[in-house]
Amino acid sequence: MNMIGLPLDRTDGLLKVTGEARYAAEFPAARLAHAVLVTSTVPSGSIASIDSARMQSMPGVILVMTYQNAMKLPNGGRPPLAPPAGRHLSLLQDNQVHYSNEPVAVVVAETLEQATDAARQLRITYQSAPATLDFARAKSTAHAPDKPQGRQTDTLRGDIAAGLASGTTRIDAVYTTPMEHHNPMEPHAVLAMWDGPKLTLYDTTQGVSGAKTAVSKTFGIEADNVHVISPFVGGGFGCKGSSWSHVTLCAMAAKQTGRPVRLALERPQMFGPVGGRPMTEQHFVIAARGDGTLTGMRHDTYSNTSVIEDWTETCAMVTRMLYAVPNQSTTHRLVPLNVGTPTFMRAPGEATGSFALESAMDELAWALKMDPVALRLKNYAEVDPQDNKPGASKGLREGVRVGAEKFGWSRRTPAPRSMRDGNTLIGLGMATATYPANRSAASAIARILPDGTATVASGTQDIGTGTYTVMTQVAADAMGFSPDAIRFALGDSSLPQAPVSGGSQSVASVSPAVRDAATQVRARLVAMALADPASPVHGATPDEVTVENGWVISMKDASRRDPAGAILARAGGQPIEARASVKPGDEKQKFSFHSFGAVFAEVHVDADLGMIRVARITSVYGVGRLLNAKTANSQLMGGIVWGIGAALEEKTDLDTRHGRFVNANLAEYHVPVNADIGAIDISFIDEVDPHINSLGAKGIGEIGITGVSAAIANAVFHATGVRVRDLPITLDKVFMGSTQA
Repeated sequence: MNMIGLPLDRTDGLLKVTGEARYAAEFPAARLAHAVLVTSTVPSGSIASIDSARMQSMPGVILVMTYQNAMKLPNGGRPPLAPPAGRHLSLLQDNQVHYSNEPVAVVVAETLEQATDAARQLRITYQSAPATLDFARAKSTAHAPDKPQGRQTDTLRGDIAAGLASGTTRIDAVYTTPMEHHNPMEPHAVLAMWDGPKLTLYDTTQGVSGAKTAVSKTFGIEADNVHVISPFVGGGFGCKGSSWSHVTLCAMAAKQTGRPVRLALERPQMFGPVGGRPMTEQHFVIAARGDGTLTGMRHDTYSNTSVIEDWTETCAMVTRMLYAVPNQSTTHRLVPLNVGTPTFMRAPGEATGSFALESAMDELAWALKMDPVALRLKNYAEVDPQDNKPGASKGLREGVRVGAEKFGWSRRTPAPRSMRDGNTLIGLGMATATYPANRSAASAIARILPDGTATVASGTQDIGTGTYTVMTQVAADAMGFSPDAIRFALGDSSLPQAPVSGGSQSVASVSPAVRDAATQVRARLVAMALADPASPVHGATPDEVTVENGWVISMKDASRRDPAGAILARAGGQPIEARASVKPGDEKQKFSFHSFGAVFAEVHVDADLGMIRVARITSVYGVGRLLNAKTANSQLMGGIVWGIGAALEEKTDLDTRHGRFVNANLAEYHVPVNADIGAIDISFIDEVDPHINSLGAKGIGEIGITGVSAAIANAVFHATGVRVRDLPITLDKVFMGSTQA
């Protein structure tokens, strides 16, 4: 039916715009109680005393849960799961404090207002201990992580010393990115209900199956006794990929009160207890010959983690695979601080790493007096230089060509400060975008119902990306039904298992399972019709019929047709179904899987004040087969907007005296608004990856942010002659910066 790729409107769109879509904090429950999280006010130490006398007598208060009365969990609340599947959580099992804003109590009351009022009255006295909060000073204690996210900590190929020495032009620079925190429209929330030994959680999660496993192991109960439901998520971007402390704490409160309990984080509580992007310091040394050929590249990274768990921002991963440099070394080192454990944040590692790499490449182009596009194409990697594997599909060269043409790169004059309109300096910059094409095992079930409609289900999630819609299209295309006749179900841990919606893997993982299940149930329907003497298509062979809009139709005589409802009715009126499970094979042993893009940015800078505006972004991507042109465009636009925010606005400010984040709110933690965004032009290379899965489709949730900050930084340099190596690029850095031109 050729549904794949069409710009189908979101199947869940009407529910969302009418308010009918129900999120975790909106599910009702009889005798519902409300919980408020209380967090620490010191970054290190222990709880010396807790005074809850006043609040115990306040109206509506049901429970004040602290380490003194919280239920004891197996193994001190440490599940036998390695991070990030099992986090080091704060579950009121002792009186220790590891960072400011760490959960230290839960107050439960009849109403949210009563719980909030009572929580403000809880008096906790701390015995403070020395805290490590200064990143620069703490670098001396840095250590190497143990295979971050299953990948090599450090790499070395060739002779790095000889490679750096053989280049005639050399760049030696340090780039930094700040701590950032997720601010989705929907903060974390959970509703916990016990029915005897069985626990039901309505959770804001990017992984219903992962949450089920983590919570069951934390409580030491059978996984089948935990049911996680998450039909809608108001944005995740990585912070909802793990099951954090508040989920288990809410379930503990529900257990101890014997009532359903709802807990929603306040906006300031998004800063610390549920992760964020760590700060990074990235040292690049690059050498090249006069013609632009790279001879050596060294990339050494430091990023902060917490004192309770290692988390690595894998900045150097993109460096290892993007350019054909024969001599290269990369390292990752972690700096423990008394802050909450960092986590995945849209394109973790690639977003920060591409800023440093692509800025350094731009600096090299300037030093060589070479066009930045030409430098990148000069060192284009036909195969992955780290693994020496060919790319399964790689439209990068074509993407750069098309992007440069659409953007009008040829009108760029090379010298910084050479383009202006009156008092406005104009800068043009570009960068490469890339992100791994990931895939995991996934399952799905497809049913054709007696009324002639169909349901398809998989335990995946829709975190705002359009999974409902895209999977409906895949099912419709494979089954031969109209999308209007198919209901796709997700967000429920009782459904066939699928991976976390992170790492840009949902489409690549789940769509092949949906397609297989839909294809199988279609074949069953066809077989039933062909075997039924009462069917108009009886006696035909499977290759002589097709299925369109739920009708089995003879391709020789279209008047011979049989609707699905009638086929099932004659067979007894029962649904028919098929299940499918798919998983990656050995393709990663043979190919390097990545998506690629080229990002071009035009910035306008006030010559007197240094104020920056991104006038337009042009980007071209090779991301495999598009399953929905509209949702794909939206995903990449969202990533580009975030890249603009990361380049110019986002930064979490840490008070190193007290360990508090001083801008933990949307008034002072700046994210882009519509007025900040200029024109965004997105296009795609026609590309189908023949090896990643049966549809040739890759994920696109994260590549959109990569390369954007670097393209803007490079454009700011071109406009002003000032190289800003520390994000965000604010007007003071431009105004006070030294000109390199």
